Amino acid sequence: MDLQLQDQHVLITGGSKGIGLACALGFLQEGARVSLVSRDLQNLERGRKTLAEAFAQAEGRVSVHAADLKDPASAVAALDAAEQAFGPVDVLVNSAGAARRTPPDELDAAAWHDAMDAKYFTYIHMIDPVVKRMGQRGRGAIVNVIGQGGKVASPVHMAGGAANAALMLVSAGMAAAYAAKGVRVNAVNPGLTLTERLQEGMKADAKLQGIGSDEALQRATARLPLGRIATPQEIANTVVFLASPKASYVTGAIVAMDGAVTPMI
Repeated sequence: MDLQLQDQHVLITGGSKGIGLACALGFLQEGARVSLVSRDLQNLERGRKTLAEAFAQAEGRVSVHAADLKDPASAVAALDAAEQAFGPVDVLVNSAGAARRTPPDELDAAAWHDAMDAKYFTYIHMIDPVVKRMGQRGRGAIVNVIGQGGKVASPVHMAGGAANAALMLVSAGMAAAYAAKGVRVNAVNPGLTLTERLQEGMKADAKLQGIGSDEALQRATARLPLGRIATPQEIANTVVFLASPKASYVTGAIVAMDGAVTPMI
């Protein structure tokens, strides 16, 4: 299926690894040009090399921009640099930032603020300038990779879950606010996914349960109705579709991608 993304400019935050990098590969395979934004330039260059090795046609179609998205000015600077490289952004994928998982007895005011800075504001600081520019042009698509932790409370993910829940509201609200201006906004909520962040989450769960990380992972996998953990590319496949013109009447959707471990509507 041709997703009609040829030569579209896709900006991906958190694009140097994990789900963000998998999304970059998916968009490149559909003929798009991709700008990757992350804090660490070395990680970005490694990501660009990985893409070149995985997809021969990536040469000249990937730009990288280091930015601390906790700072709104840094986010705008990265956006400006990306648009200088490839023109106006057609698609924004937010996959940057992850709140540290913290046992409840270690939560304090600083931890709550850190969680919002790490996840919520890193998204908001890029959404804000991008959606306004898209609205002025009368077109665009945004997909926020959030997390099922915003739907189901976890003892070790309350602060991060609160940030995720807030981002779901923002996604739905922005979809309604900008629909008339030709901008679609959707979100996906991954559950357990085979990324570096999974290891951090398992360590926090293991500490809370008083077990080893391997056992925590086995227990978590056993709870999944599909019987396995998602791959980053599986999440990316849905992101790419939602961003494409093939999903032209989909906006305000929050897509659960947790293998049915949280059966709810």
